[in-house]
Amino acid sequence: MITAAQMRAARALLGIDQRALAEMSGVSLPTIQRMEASEGNVRGVVETLTKVVEALNAAGIELIGDHAASGGGGRGVRFRQPAVPGRDQR
Repeated sequence: MITAAQMRAARALLGIDQRALAEMSGVSLPTIQRMEASEGNVRGVVETLTKVVEALNAAGIELIGDHAASGGGGRGVRFRQPAVPGRDQR
């Protein structure tokens, strides 16, 4: 659904701290801190994850999954796989 890195990047794009995200989403600060400290996909109660994703969406953040096209306009950042030595890079 969302990775810890996506959460941190989304906050950085919005210029907000963890406390602000907690307030926006109605989730406790310790929960946001645990979510962002996890590795890979954030695990937790689905309702809690949904609240965070909905708050980010409402603030203008589009979360893009692996191999998914971005449907929105505007600027953004996307993490791509590192280059593989010896492979044609396009």
